[in-house]
Amino acid sequence: MGRPSRAAEAIVAVLLLALSAACGSRLPESDFTRGARTPAPAREAAPLKVGIVTSATSPVGGSAFTGPRDGARAYFDRLNARGGIDGRRVEVRLCDDGGSGVGNLECVDKLVEQEKVVALVATTALDYAGASRVSRARVPDIGGQPIGAAYDTYPHLYGIYGSLAPRDGTPGWGGELYGGTEVYRYFQREHGARTAAVVSYNQSASAAYARLVERGLRAEGYRVVTEQVDFALPNFRAVAADLKEQGADLVFDALDGHGNARLCRAMDEVGAHVTAKVTNVQNWTSTVPDAYEDAPRCRNALWATGASRNFEDTGHPAVREFREATKDLKTHSQWQLEGWAAARWFTDAARSCARTGITRACLDAWMDHSRGYTAGGLLLPVGFARLPDPPRTRDTCLSVARWRDGRGWVSQGDMNRTCFTVPQLAYSP
Repeated sequence: MGRPSRAAEAIVAVLLLALSAACGSRLPESDFTRGARTPAPAREAAPLKVGIVTSATSPVGGSAFTGPRDGARAYFDRLNARGGIDGRRVEVRLCDDGGSGVGNLECVDKLVEQEKVVALVATTALDYAGASRVSRARVPDIGGQPIGAAYDTYPHLYGIYGSLAPRDGTPGWGGELYGGTEVYRYFQREHGARTAAVVSYNQSASAAYARLVERGLRAEGYRVVTEQVDFALPNFRAVAADLKEQGADLVFDALDGHGNARLCRAMDEVGAHVTAKVTNVQNWTSTVPDAYEDAPRCRNALWATGASRNFEDTGHPAVREFREATKDLKTHSQWQLEGWAAARWFTDAARSCARTGITRACLDAWMDHSRGYTAGGLLLPVGFARLPDPPRTRDTCLSVARWRDGRGWVSQGDMNRTCFTVPQLAYSP
């Protein structure tokens, strides 16, 4: 099931990172299928080429987008060590698009037209300018991060959270995407929250996302406190003091990572204590102690929500396998786990095609009919549909974790049972 609200979070996260930094044709079947004659052993064992496009050296910083890439590579490394797919290694071709539309188009041309990859996996692009070319070439793009509206716009593109949109070349339904209010419902039902603050910059992208959050909170009956700070000269202490005065239970924000850390420090300084300082999947990382080192109280009020199983939940076998394979990485993140899940998704599709031939067309058909896919329990059930009209309400589940010093991110309940029927609100991508 698609979760468009995650797309909204990803879009604003990227816009804010950027703000902070700124102060074909189908591949011939003969390449991948068995012909009428029995092929030579060398041909039969030819590797499967997959492409990973990442904005690794984008204007927003070298580590902002590399998590999905690193998770996917770790999965393919382990897969190859175990014999690959039907005896064929997966050969990963990387391309860094530099975070620009021009660079993205160059990566698409290189991987799709020149390298002739059978699929793209775990795409994480700041400006996915080449999305329409990938779609025209009928190359399945599997498990990409929805930074922008491409995965709710084009056929043959399969985002990590799924999609219910028609995907007929227009974003969403008539240019509008939809997201649910499950996060706000969760804190209201499970923790009795009644007053929520939304903090934003006086900048268009930040303010627009803040308004979307405000709409969702009000739809769930919250009293909403709005706070806006000057991007160039933010007075976070004044905001923190007002949060304390207003008695906010929750704090949501449309700030970049640096702004979040400064707001948390100011909240600790003035004694503004909240039930939860809520962040999103892109900030669900092991770097919290360093990023929030000056704000111990606020740090331990950090909560993250998403649509994938907590990367710290090593009691689950699929997470444990991920952590064992990535134990040499300096840090861990939810985006790494989702990149690993994307690679597993490709692998499951390829294995289903192994008997008849692992082609772009076979992979695409398998993906297009995906219903309830979970990557072995790493994802909430994901699928793709082409609903003619947007749903007014949806049954939506939620993965929730809370940061605890000494323990890391601690899962809050079973993500497959933390579910609500919530309204769907329109927003423009």
